Order: sequence, then structure tokens, then C-alpha cells
Amino acid sequence: MVQRVAIIGAGLSGLASIKCCLDEGLEPTCFERSDDIGGLWKFTERAEEGRASIYRSVFTNSCKEMMCFPDFPFPDDFPNYMHNSKLQEYIRMYAKHFALLRYIKFKTTVSSIKKRPDFSVTGQWDVITKQDGKEESAVFDAIMVCSGHHVYPNFPVDCFPGLNKFKGSYFHSREYKEPEKFKGKRVLVIGLGNSGSDIAVELSHTASQVYLSSRSGSWVMSRVWDNGYPWDMLTVTRFETFLRDSLPTSVSDWLYVRRMNRWFKHENYGLMPLNRTSRKEPVFNDDLPSRITCGTVVVKPNVKEFTETSAIFQDGTVQENVDFVIFATGYSYSYPFMEDNAIIKCRDNEVTLYKGILPPRLEKPTMAVIGLVQSLGAIIPTSDLQARWAIKVFKGLYKLPPVNDMMEDIDEKMGKKLKWYGQSNTLQTDYISYMDELASAIGVKPSFPLLFLTDPRLALEVYFGPCSPYQFRLTGPGKWDGARNAILTQWDRTLKATRTRVVYDSQKHFPFLNLLKILALPLLLLAVFLMIN
Repeated sequence: MVQRVAIIGAGLSGLASIKCCLDEGLEPTCFERSDDIGGLWKFTERAEEGRASIYRSVFTNSCKEMMCFPDFPFPDDFPNYMHNSKLQEYIRMYAKHFALLRYIKFKTTVSSIKKRPDFSVTGQWDVITKQDGKEESAVFDAIMVCSGHHVYPNFPVDCFPGLNKFKGSYFHSREYKEPEKFKGKRVLVIGLGNSGSDIAVELSHTASQVYLSSRSGSWVMSRVWDNGYPWDMLTVTRFETFLRDSLPTSVSDWLYVRRMNRWFKHENYGLMPLNRTSRKEPVFNDDLPSRITCGTVVVKPNVKEFTETSAIFQDGTVQENVDFVIFATGYSYSYPFMEDNAIIKCRDNEVTLYKGILPPRLEKPTMAVIGLVQSLGAIIPTSDLQARWAIKVFKGLYKLPPVNDMMEDIDEKMGKKLKWYGQSNTLQTDYISYMDELASAIGVKPSFPLLFLTDPRLALEVYFGPCSPYQFRLTGPGKWDGARNAILTQWDRTLKATRTRVVYDSQKHFPFLNLLKILALPLLLLAVFLMIN
């Protein structure tokens, strides 16, 4: 019987895991190597070994209604997209509200995790930790790995001939903190992800020139979508997912490219992805097109090689007198505390996890990796639901299929990932489909036939509105009594953050979405009737 659970890391996933353990009557002990909670979102002046690192100006890419803990909404007056310091404030509020700090051992490094000799019978683990130079060993019934994937930089210096001769400075983006020291310099940023584009835009205000090199391009989206609403509240909906899955692939791809180009034509800005229809995570940057059109950021192809003072690109162009090169080339998965790394990387040295959570070949399912999956959804609700699923597995309340079936499921998901998101090392997936899969397994997915019959107003908001985290606390184990009201008032909280000066609107609009809802209701009710009969 699982009782004592070791949780590695007190970031967002670690805090969610502590609370989910407490909800299920388990005894969590969280080990955090720093002196504070927050993980990735805890800003430090310098990058620290073994810890995630962010720059001072980082903001969230998911809005507050889509990224909150599902039973703890953000305060009404918090902005829709938050600076890292504001999110850290919310994280502290959550930890205090649910009294989570007492379960965390700060300044404690997990140095070793290994199976006990009788693991095949007990499923227990030996965990060795170090604090103030002293080692301690303890036995735990289960492990939840919440160390994230922004710790160990992917620094592919060997892929850039001549870099060892380059006389300027070069470093990984995790070392970047603020733009002052780059004033008047020529800076080359390699990598068109969120970090690369953020850093390039920020430096473009102080550096003499910024070059942004991309190997494969990327779609760039604004946080501000139709009528000024947050992008994810309008696009991450069940109805959108239904349309995408129902349409022929060619039509779905055409609509996707058309939507991505609605703000600006990516081809004209040198940003068009090589694979136009790939659903890999877009870049969220409200300023990049403006900086490109002003000439302060110049988009370039991949770097072919370096000389002592210049960069030569794949198209043959040369940029002379480069002072700094910043590698925004992402991160690698690493688990230095695992004595047997094959537990998590059990095939071809790749992370192999059932449902993106569970090592499939363990004799006893008593280890979970929380917060590793990436999607267009926010990490907080994803980690919360992953932790709930994992704990059900620990307690034997959810029966796992045979190992072969789990491996087949992993292979099937990998095939879908390659089709929709292209080749990458990340565990990418569709947010709503993934969340519903986990929610169905533990009995917390909303029942739409029942919801349309008993609460049509809520059903319409759940189906056509944002797939906000509260949906997964509406029913079943872990139900939160405030979930219904949180869903019905989510737009009020969104508008309160921006309507700080009230302006009378003399035009009366009849939103198309409302019309669509009215027309769709009879069809949905008919579908429910046919399903029942």
C-alpha cells in the first residue's frame, strides 16, 4: 500500500503533486534544492547549477483563466498575462492557502534514487538526499519526479564549425538575464523559439543590431486575439477541437495556415515554417513583426559556420563584426539522480512514458514524471491532472494495461506526434484530447449528455467556451464546489483586468458565437437523444 511519497522539486508540478497527495490521504515529502518555491518562475540574478533559469522580463504565454490551479482561480485584478514576479505571487498564495510549505524540505538536493532490493514485491525506493553537507537516506513507497525540463541546456556547439575560433562571446540563453551589457553591440540569437524571439526583441531596443537565426522557421502568434481577448480563451475550446478532428486533413491544414497568417504573412517576414502544417508550439511574441519591419531585428537562416569575427549563413550571406552569440536552442531531458536512467529512458535513450507520465516497464507502478508533456495548454492544469491520475495508479484505483499494450499506446502517440508536430525531442500532444484522456480514466471528465440535459447554460460554456482548468473539477473525485461558478464568471475576470477605464459602447452587437450556440443547441440535443436511444 502506497503511503509515503517523495516529490522532487517544488515548482508548479511539485506543488500540485503535494496537494493531490494530501487530497488522497497520502504523506508527501517534497525535496527542493533551492530556498524557495516556484521552480522555473523563481527569478534569480544568476543562473544556478541544477536549477531552471529565466530572464528578468519573462511573461506568461497562457492567460490567467487557462493556466490557474483548477480549484484556485487568480484574483480578479491580476492581469491576463503575467510577469514572472506576479505569477510567483500567485504561487505563494496557492501554497499558503493549502498549507503546502510544511511538506517541503528546502536546500535539500536529491542525489540518488534507486529501487530497493525487494522492489518487485514492495515497489519501494531508497532516496538519498543531501542538506548542509549531510547525507540522509529514507524509504518511500512512490516517487513523483517534478524537476521539469528547463534545467540542462541543449548547447550544440559541435554543430557550428569554427565556433572555437570565434573571438566574441557566446553562451546559452539560460545565462541571459537583462539587456544592459549589450548596448551598442551586434548580437546574433540562434533559435526561433519563445526564448529566442523574446531575447531578440528585448535586445533590439539597446543593441546596435540583432540577427535572429532560424533553422526551420516558426509560426508567430500574438497573445491578443480577436476583439482583444486572450488567444487561448478563443482557440483552446472543445468545439475547435471537434471541428479540427472532423474536417478532412487538407481542409484542416488549409484553415490552420490561414489562421496563423491572419495577423501577418509569415513568408514576407522570413518566418514561415518549413513544414507549414506542423502544429508544433508557435512562438508567442506581440512585438517581433514590428521589430522586423523596423529593421532592428533581421531574420537569417541557419548558421553554416563561424570565423573569428563573423557568421556565415546557409544562404551564403555573411554578417561581419558579431560581438555576441546567444544560443536559444532549448533543453535536454536529464535525471542525474536516477541510478538507473533506463527507467525513464527505456528505449533508444528517449523519454518513454505511458500517458506521458509513467515508466511502462517498472515491475511496480510507483514512479511518475509530472509536467513533462508539452501542448498548447498551460502546465499548471496539466500537471494537476497528471498528478491526480498518477496517485490513482499508485493506490491501485486505476488498473494499468499489460506492458505490451502500454508500449503500443506510446508508439501510437508517437506516430500522431510526428504527424501533427513533426520531429522533436519534446513530448508534444493535443491539450484537450490529452486532458480528456486522463480525466476519463479517473472519472472526472464532464458528461456532456448529462450536462446538456441538467445544466444547458453550463454545457454551452463548457463546450463552446474556453476549456479552462475548472472543467476538470466539476465532477467525480476531487470535485470542487466552486467550479461551476468559476466557469460562468471567467469572462468577467478576464475583462476586469483590461477594463480599467470604462467606455460606453453605443453599438449593440450580436456576437456570432452566441448565434452559433443557439443554432448548435438543437443539433446537440438531437445527438444526445440519438446516443441515448
